[in-house]
Amino acid sequence: MKGDISALVPKGTLLFSAYGDDFLQLNQHKHHTGLYIHQNIITAPWGPNRLHALSIADLEPLVASPPEVIILGTGRLTAFPNSEILDYMAEHHIGFECMDSRAAARTYNILVGEGRSVSAAMLLPGVRK
Repeated sequence: MKGDISALVPKGTLLFSAYGDDFLQLNQHKHHTGLYIHQNIITAPWGPNRLHALSIADLEPLVASPPEVIILGTGRLTAFPNSEILDYMAEHHIGFECMDSRAAARTYNILVGEGRSVSAAMLLPGVRK
């Protein structure tokens, strides 16, 4: 039996279509800065150039109308923000997953394809701690 197992997403849904060390591509548009996607809207430029500079203020727009999960793309390597940010997310009962930006882009697409309420905050894939 043959079947299409690709995700069925509504037309106009933002998905990552490519990435490189210095860009993230959503559908057909390349972004050369960090960005976040929340409620199918892109905000770019966004965030610091390094994970250690990430602050609660950078994430507040996502928490104002929280998704089920926020994926944080941390750049070249998987890393975690400071404990203040982790505690903030826990206090707001929001799933918060940290992973390298390439994995974050793929995971975001999968969760969107499953119909989950997900937002992504992304540092460029080439960013180091």
